[in-house]
Amino acid sequence: MGEESEKERVRKEEEEEEAEVEEREEEEGDNEEEEEEEGEEEEEEEREEEDEGEEKEQKEEEEEEREEEEKEGKEEEEEEKEKEEKKNNNSKTGKKQKTINIITTNTTTK
Repeated sequence: MGEESEKERVRKEEEEEEAEVEEREEEEGDNEEEEEEEGEEEEEEEREEEDEGEEKEQKEEEEEEREEEEKEGKEEEEEEKEKEEKKNNNSKTGKKQKTINIITTNTTTK
């Protein structure tokens, strides 16, 4: 009988050890899955941040281009105004000169 109880005790110890080993393996497997999921989440976050950075950069470039176009448009308008003013000033000066010539001619011919 002592032999049977010794075998029973050894068998129980072996079962307990196997159960502990299985439990550790499951925990390790769970940890690996968690680490893998965390790694995937981090990669996704990095991609999202990168995408956001690219979008922001693109918006900034578009804004700079728009501002440059506006600036060029204003400069062109200013140049046109200056040309128009010059043209108007030249035509006024020309009219004054003609009037002076006419008056001078009329007074000298009399």
